[in-house]
Amino acid sequence: MLEAESKSYHDAGTCTFYGTANSNQMLMEVMGLHLPGSAFVTPNTPLRDALTVRAAQRAVEISAQGKTFTPVGRLVDEKTIVNAIIALLTSGGSTNHTIHLIAIAKAAGIVIDWNDFDQLSAVIPLLTRIYPNGEADVNHFHAAGGTGFVIRELLDAGLLHDDVTTRAHCTEPFLDGEKVVWKPAPEVSADENVLRPADRPFAPDGGLRLLTGNLGRAVIKISAVKPQYHVVEAPAMVFTSQEDFMHAYQAGNLNQDFVAVVRFQGPKANGMPELHALTPALGSLQDAGFHVALVTDGRMSGASGKVPAAIHVSPEVLAGGPLGRIRDGDIIRLDAEAGTLQALVDEAEWQQRPHASADRSSNVVGMGRELFAMFRSSVSVAEDGATTFALPRLIVPSDTEINLPKGDAEPFSDEDTHVQQSI
Repeated sequence: MLEAESKSYHDAGTCTFYGTANSNQMLMEVMGLHLPGSAFVTPNTPLRDALTVRAAQRAVEISAQGKTFTPVGRLVDEKTIVNAIIALLTSGGSTNHTIHLIAIAKAAGIVIDWNDFDQLSAVIPLLTRIYPNGEADVNHFHAAGGTGFVIRELLDAGLLHDDVTTRAHCTEPFLDGEKVVWKPAPEVSADENVLRPADRPFAPDGGLRLLTGNLGRAVIKISAVKPQYHVVEAPAMVFTSQEDFMHAYQAGNLNQDFVAVVRFQGPKANGMPELHALTPALGSLQDAGFHVALVTDGRMSGASGKVPAAIHVSPEVLAGGPLGRIRDGDIIRLDAEAGTLQALVDEAEWQQRPHASADRSSNVVGMGRELFAMFRSSVSVAEDGATTFALPRLIVPSDTEINLPKGDAEPFSDEDTHVQQSI
């Protein structure tokens, strides 16, 4: 089995499905933080090796000692953050980036939240079908036209900011001897089962929705969920770990309609682990004809697929979130079309219910967990990026006549020509 699985991969590197790592490759390229077209070039090939050399050269060129000094703060601005969200949506990328991008933006002094993802998703077409949202892997996507094709289609449709570094990324790399050269991305998709132009998308929207209601705020990716499963209303079955869920599944106790509520999985509780092991089990139950869904304050990584899953529920239970009020048998309604997530419980009873507790002793010792206790105690909610840092203070130029750099230095090209000012 191991030999067969190993041969299914092209080579060393990241997994070939479009999960968090490969979604990140796409986003970094759209933001201008990668060499154009380099995201999915396979390792251990002459082109990959040449790109590695060129990347090192480029890193030196844009350093403070280089000829084209470009600090990351000039690249990561409001427009590139918006472009990254659009790239995530048009490609059906990992839901982890509804946390990661918020944290990246926050580090740059930019505030975004799930409303921004939801509003953009309504108008951004889905241009790709990559597993788990389709049958193709990232190698197939790359061969069909890849990132350069997607970026050009979005730019031509007026769906990306074009006054940042994006236009240069409508290309793909080739070897000319030992040197990397870039040529325009293909005009036509090599496989429209995998990659389509903006005027013939797989879907008119990005398939990411914000859910709100008396259970808090959550995100759901429905790009791979069939329409008949967009609304699930069923009794809750409450679990405090994915291991508890899997034990119940293996014992045959889940052969019914239900909404799995897996709580105490947020950043404060246990560092917000990935719960993608639940996907095959829930998918099997759905295939057997049961109406099932997942509601959790944990993550699903890039593996959220055909089963409706309201994830990253905020605030989490340990931050006072209402998932702590759910009891086995409560009717839960997840409606991805209306954007609602509700416990259908009498309001007076709901407000009087105490929050549940759980034995979390296994979350605090072993495997280095002790080292991260201080971060769990201070981490923010998922919608705030699950960060342990605050927004940076405003940085404004001082008197340019007094504080102008000397010699050939570019004005305000390093932190010494700025002052920090509390706001």
